Amino acid sequence: MTSLAASILAALPQTQCTRCGYTDCAAYAQALALGTAGINQCPPGGAQGIEWLADITGQAPVPLNPAHGTEGPRTVAFIDEAWCIGCTLCVKACPTDAIIGSNKLMHTVIEAYCTGCELCLPVCPVDCIELENVTGSATGWAAWSRPQANLAQTRYEFHSYRSKRDKDENDKRLEEKAVLKLSDLSSHSLHTDPVILDKKRAVIEAALARARAKRSPGPSPEQSTTRVS
Repeated sequence: MTSLAASILAALPQTQCTRCGYTDCAAYAQALALGTAGINQCPPGGAQGIEWLADITGQAPVPLNPAHGTEGPRTVAFIDEAWCIGCTLCVKACPTDAIIGSNKLMHTVIEAYCTGCELCLPVCPVDCIELENVTGSATGWAAWSRPQANLAQTRYEFHSYRSKRDKDENDKRLEEKAVLKLSDLSSHSLHTDPVILDKKRAVIEAALARARAKRSPGPSPEQSTTRVS
């Protein structure tokens, strides 16, 4: 991340709500640094946030783009535990791990960790999650503090690390299972027809090749560029 992108990221509220149109605050900061996004795409930051981004980027302040939402008070999600079915979809959707609960057991929100991102709402199959205004008439950065933003960023970074770690571990287990199956396909299959077994072997080998190619980093632009002396 460039120094400009880092400065921009530090001025964002870290709600990780994706309302800006990017996957997270860091991606939005990168786009702003590259000049491919506007400074007026962050509703949680509001007018104050736009002024800070304008100062950092040397641009003139502009009104918040309504296509990305409106500035409003900070909200916190609450789960109606009487309706919660314990599906864990909201747990997986929360970018700051503010929701706790296990499969088929009721969930609850840790208020101090909730950024009001609203990402839990669309995934709930029984609509048992509601947002409550917790800052009254205060909006934007007046409803959010730098310590809260720092905490949200730290929790999101750990959430991202843990999610990637869990995915990598699951991918490794699946690959090991596929390799084991491939080593003695006839004993791991209900089929005995050699033609069918060969087809299955080809499918498994292709899947393994794709997985390994995806995991292996490609050449850098410098490495892939042919230099003419």
